[in-house]
Amino acid sequence: MNIQWYPGHMTKAKRQMQEDLKLIDLIIELIDARIPFSGRNPDIRTMGNGKARLIILNKADLADERLNRKWMEYYKEQGAQVMLTDARNRGSLKQIQPLIQEACKEKIERNLRRGIKNKPIRAMVAGIPNVGKSTFINSVSGKASTKTGNKPGVTKGKQWIHLNKGLDLLDTPGILWPRFDDPEAGVRMAFIGSVNDEILQLEELSLKLIEYLCERYSGVLKERYDVDESLESAKILESIAVNRNCLAKGNEVSYAKAAAILMDEFRSGRLGRITLESPDEVTEK
Repeated sequence: MNIQWYPGHMTKAKRQMQEDLKLIDLIIELIDARIPFSGRNPDIRTMGNGKARLIILNKADLADERLNRKWMEYYKEQGAQVMLTDARNRGSLKQIQPLIQEACKEKIERNLRRGIKNKPIRAMVAGIPNVGKSTFINSVSGKASTKTGNKPGVTKGKQWIHLNKGLDLLDTPGILWPRFDDPEAGVRMAFIGSVNDEILQLEELSLKLIEYLCERYSGVLKERYDVDESLESAKILESIAVNRNCLAKGNEVSYAKAAAILMDEFRSGRLGRITLESPDEVTEK
């Protein structure tokens, strides 16, 4: 399954972000904790080399707790400032200020030597679509500063949000990269909703998800839909359709409706806490 999605506005957004680098002190890179490697845009990873960086593994409440810890260790070993969070929960963001201060320690000390005190840190919030950047900003600011939505492409242009905590945040549109060299990376991003569903074959995508869940999270589909996980994936999808009474005209089983239910319940966490990759399986390029 080869998924590619790079609409024209992303080229423009990337160009604008590169221009804005000269305005910022820090890049806050949000990554979905369910795909901590595949969901990290290599263009953003290399953007602003030399700038302070804070990696936030967002939606950690939807991800496998055991693998959350492994991914934290993975990025810490690379020397990154990193934290786990659920941006919808303001309480999970209490440690954000100390981490920002630590990430920008050199900049702050340099300002103090020059006699510059209390200068706000200017941070760019970046990531792929639908990782919760706007929700994160709204939670940090304590108000609805930006539009949010559970689909890619809600943020169309840059937005500065000025906080009273010595921090200015620049919200940016979610961007992907022109070509996914690893087909599985595209599939994983489609699983979590970072690729526009309108270009996808959701039935085919749901079969891939079924295969993964049966292999890595045995028992999840049986518990949720009362299906026999020893069946082939198409038969499991049919069983899910029967379980959820997904019928089309003439009482025919609707695979499309069943696929939509499965994808929605995975994305919302109703199947449980699931992570789609482990640090043991990835190779930095």
